[in-house]
Amino acid sequence: MRNSSVTEPPESYLMNAGDGSYSYNKNSYFQRAATSTAKEKIDEAIATVLDIKRFSSGPRASFTIADLGCSVGPNTFIAVQNIIEAVRHKYGSQVPDFQVFFNDHTANDFNALFASLPPERNYYAAGVPGSFHGQLFPESSLHFVHSSYAIHWLSRVPKELLDEGSPAWNKGKIHYTSTPKEVGDAYKSQFTKDMRDFFNARVQEIVSGGIMAFIVPGTQDGVPHSQVPLGVNLDILGLSLMDMAKEGIIKESDVDSLNLPIYTATPQEMTELVNTNGCFDIERMELTASRSKIRGSINAQAWMMHLRAGLEGIISKHFGTEIIDELFDRFLQKVAGRLEWSFQEITQLLVVLKRK
Repeated sequence: MRNSSVTEPPESYLMNAGDGSYSYNKNSYFQRAATSTAKEKIDEAIATVLDIKRFSSGPRASFTIADLGCSVGPNTFIAVQNIIEAVRHKYGSQVPDFQVFFNDHTANDFNALFASLPPERNYYAAGVPGSFHGQLFPESSLHFVHSSYAIHWLSRVPKELLDEGSPAWNKGKIHYTSTPKEVGDAYKSQFTKDMRDFFNARVQEIVSGGIMAFIVPGTQDGVPHSQVPLGVNLDILGLSLMDMAKEGIIKESDVDSLNLPIYTATPQEMTELVNTNGCFDIERMELTASRSKIRGSINAQAWMMHLRAGLEGIISKHFGTEIIDELFDRFLQKVAGRLEWSFQEITQLLVVLKRK
């Protein structure tokens, strides 16, 4: 089996498991809205560019789908079912069997994932643990690869962010939102390496004519890091931590050593990465907004719980669980009043690629 050039075990950043108040299961409807927003465009790509003639042969042909970074549901089941329905329509009367692989890090709560599998599903299901920055499947074994809100997580924190002698030392900050250029460059460099490995792995796994579609937080071309809404929210979270450090609740050095491994790419950056790989045609590359797909108003409490479901694991691992309630209470106080502007401006980058 061929592997990518990842030589160190990648970090794993898990969403809150279980079904509690702060679980990802109950606080991931923003991601679900992004999936809903992308559905029509992914359906269109399946209808127009999925080349089933290259790999559909025999009376019982099978169609294989992988969802990378699936977490614990329910969003992964919704996305997979959307894809299956579009592919069934494409095949017409000769509907294949569907095999779906749900992938995430080995520490993911696969028990919770499979306990909540739709009982009336029309596909065979299996779990595949491991990092998507390396090859996970045999060569030319996948027909459709999907990923939503996963690829923006870096495989590791850039080392220079923790080096006090480096221009990229990220003192007092937990992200690159309002930092010197060197910090943002370090993040971008790591993301570039990660995407190189990601694309190289998918080149091996996806059949010629197959499709890959993924959704990640996105940034408009030319927008400064300091004006990216998601980054602004992470900056506010960092300010909350610094307030706690000044009050002696936590150590400032511990804030200095925390860097959230999240990078939001622009369409131009992603286009360059795809073209550098050279093995995919870009069928669609666009920023989308999912606010219209969310029912009801977005209040500060809901936004705080959404971020907590995604970030509590990495923060509690760094500082301990004792500070979590107070930290997010402080964040809630700071973000109230500016939330509606903040979320209205948050966009996702939808990328649909066809394997050459």
